Amino acid sequence: MTLLDFVSPSGQDEPTWQRVCRLDDLGAERGSVALLNGQQVALFRLLDGEVYAVQQLDPYSGAYVMSRGIVGSRGDAPTVASPMYKQVFDLRNGFCLDPMGKEPVHLQTWPVRVSDGDVLVGTGSMLLTVESAA
Repeated sequence: MTLLDFVSPSGQDEPTWQRVCRLDDLGAERGSVALLNGQQVALFRLLDGEVYAVQQLDPYSGAYVMSRGIVGSRGDAPTVASPMYKQVFDLRNGFCLDPMGKEPVHLQTWPVRVSDGDVLVGTGSMLLTVESAA
């Protein structure tokens, strides 16, 4: 099980929500990229309407390509496989599920919500994996 904690540099419990696009602008099961506070963020809209935000930078290749990854699932976990070396990441928390023989490196994630058809990403905050047990 992976436990998550909300981390805010300001010490607040709520992130600052930034509008990035309309929900209809995101293709289902496809990645898109947004620039938030100078950082590239990969956005994924699933068939059920859920939207996830992870870092665009592939931690294994160093290329900004995660939005080009293959969307899938492992059990009930929505996933994205890196288009470079095929490591698989849980979109909910960025946890590397399949490091393909390398040390696991996790993706940074951001909270996302949809309000009145707008996709909002929580900035100044992130979700971090704080504990994992097999």
